[in-house]
Amino acid sequence: MTDRLPMEINVRETAGVPVLEVHGRLTIGEPAEQLHDALESVLKGGAKRVVVVLNGIPQIDSSGISTLVRISIKLAREGGVLRLVCGPGRVRDALTVTRLIEAIPTFESESAALANFA
Repeated sequence: MTDRLPMEINVRETAGVPVLEVHGRLTIGEPAEQLHDALESVLKGGAKRVVVVLNGIPQIDSSGISTLVRISIKLAREGGVLRLVCGPGRVRDALTVTRLIEAIPTFESESAALANFA
């Protein structure tokens, strides 16, 4: 029997931009809801530019991808933008196959994502 580690989301600000560092599996159920709630909270705080760092995620499924898409669309409707940070690996491959990388700009480093806002 294997216990799944809970997902952790650390929220901080860098240069006035909320940065959400996600650690753990971003899959259907509680993890996807947890990320959605964290992103909604940041948006309610008035954020228009948001960075989500996915480097600590070993796995993402369609529910996790859907959460990112919904928030990206919501931000765009309110004049904001979402940027993702995701290095090479399984999650980056999933984002590429689903063509999410084309819809939401994705960078290999946090500094590159933040510089894109300038």
